[in-house]
Amino acid sequence: MYTSHEDIGYDFEDDPKDKKTLKPHPNIDGGWAWMMVLSSFFVHILIMGSQMALGVLNVEWLEEFHQSRGLTAWVSSLSMGITLIVGPFIGLFINTCGCRRTAIIGGLVNSLGWVLSAYAANVHYLFITFGVTAGLGSGMAYLPAVVMVGRYFQKRRALAQGLSTTGTGFGTFLMTVLLKYLCAEYGWRNAMFIQGAVSLNLCVCGALMRPLSPGKDGKDPAGRDPRVLPARSTESVQSGGQPGRADEKEGGPGHEEPPGDPAAPACPQEAGRPRNMCALRLLKTLSQLSLRVRKGFQDWYSGYFGAASLFTNRVFVAFIFWALFAYSSFVIPFIHLPEIVHLYNLSEQNDVFPLTSIIAIVHIFGKVVLGIVADLPCISVWNVFLMANFTLVLSIFLLPLMHTYAGLAVICALIGFSSGYFSLMPVVTEDLVGIEHLANAYGIIICANGISALLGPPFAGWIFDITQKYDFSFYICGLLYLVGILFLLIQPCIQIIEQSRKKSMGGAHV
Repeated sequence: MYTSHEDIGYDFEDDPKDKKTLKPHPNIDGGWAWMMVLSSFFVHILIMGSQMALGVLNVEWLEEFHQSRGLTAWVSSLSMGITLIVGPFIGLFINTCGCRRTAIIGGLVNSLGWVLSAYAANVHYLFITFGVTAGLGSGMAYLPAVVMVGRYFQKRRALAQGLSTTGTGFGTFLMTVLLKYLCAEYGWRNAMFIQGAVSLNLCVCGALMRPLSPGKDGKDPAGRDPRVLPARSTESVQSGGQPGRADEKEGGPGHEEPPGDPAAPACPQEAGRPRNMCALRLLKTLSQLSLRVRKGFQDWYSGYFGAASLFTNRVFVAFIFWALFAYSSFVIPFIHLPEIVHLYNLSEQNDVFPLTSIIAIVHIFGKVVLGIVADLPCISVWNVFLMANFTLVLSIFLLPLMHTYAGLAVICALIGFSSGYFSLMPVVTEDLVGIEHLANAYGIIICANGISALLGPPFAGWIFDITQKYDFSFYICGLLYLVGILFLLIQPCIQIIEQSRKKSMGGAHV
């Protein structure tokens, strides 16, 4: 049971990777693990890439509905914010249904949101169909994609997460081109209808997220070392807490068994069996399903509010505080750079090679390079993570000082590269709370990021309305971001001081 980061052997003076010497599951770091990376890569293309390309549709909505820019911008902000804010609640779905089913359902809901938005009569209709429905579906598909990569990798976690999340950069570029072409050829309504069909590929990505297959030695019913992947993980929800029931969730390779008896026929009526056998089997299935839902809810509730609450870890709480201010510093440039370029009379140069494309392309290399560096034996993931954060803060402070295309391009390149630390966030979260709590913990982190993404761009627009400049919005956001980083640095120092004090007091007592 998790109580603090000391219990999982976390030490800020040593790299946690050095302490993971236990023999992992045979499928970890190889085989189907790379299919998890591929699946997560396409999920990032279809979800995060589409979110970053919504500026194309935002222009179409302004021309169609003739509403204010602030009101219309809330459609994109709602979709992006809800995708991340629902993270803690998606953890409940993962605990109950598993990553595969959650992702498939999310793909269906996301596609439905795109299709219904094609028939929008006003902006308020889009708030429901696109902002809420498509955003909820995106959140249900996004969190499992991150969690499954974390479960399948141990030695190369940072690299795997970096490769999978590069889909955001590729998707930003590809989806922008695709939506521009579809809007030009078929109109924005048909473009959204077609994009809804494309989003059904999220179901395919979810189908690839099979749980870790059982081992062949028969020592562990889930086929894994319980010290590396605890039996009470969020994926293997067991009925009644019995270890032997884990195979109901983990199943055989490549599939998850339904809640009912997998070998039972639908409604047997031959061989003298009574007709009420169908009803009995239905009751059995419902009973097992209710047990699974109750067990999943108990694990989800205890992770947030019980004795093993994640909030007992002060460093993790500081991590949440940091996440509240971090994401807006990345989103605001994407939303407001086109307007900044227009104010500086640089539209002609920006049309040749958009600044947002520079951020997206360099963002891809940043994730891969930072992932490779963080996986080096002599490098701490936390050090790489913090250095990238400080670089991003510096870039945010410097951006208002640049008034030429070349200067803005350099700063955008720094923003894109340093924001590659997003690939390290699941790794840092796992080091703090352990793999069994990754779904719930990372759900909280992306929820904080979602609040930041939801409020950041409107806040920057509000500051512009008052000052007629974007400079102060970048300074304020950068300052809040810096405070979050410093708060994240202070907590480990306090922890070390308290540990030293306890040791000294113990020695004096002896």
